Amino acid sequence: MAIKKSELYSSLWASCDELRGGMDASQYKDYVLVMLFIKYVSDKYAGQPFAPITIPAGASFADMVALKGQTDIGDQI
Repeated sequence: MAIKKSELYSSLWASCDELRGGMDASQYKDYVLVMLFIKYVSDKYAGQPFAPITIPAGASFADMVALKGQTDIGDQI
């Protein structure tokens, strides 16, 4: 069964609201935009030797995902 676009949007907004918790939306936006930028750069330039942006070892989006669930994730990032 196909999902309607409006149902998908509602589900995504509800997920974002749940993740945001008690944080102000304008502050949450800053975190999300940084994560989206890191994801984009990691996907676009990972493994390219002469890329305009160099991703240091341990700084890719995949490295951040690997830290999920650790108590010191903030310090590790």
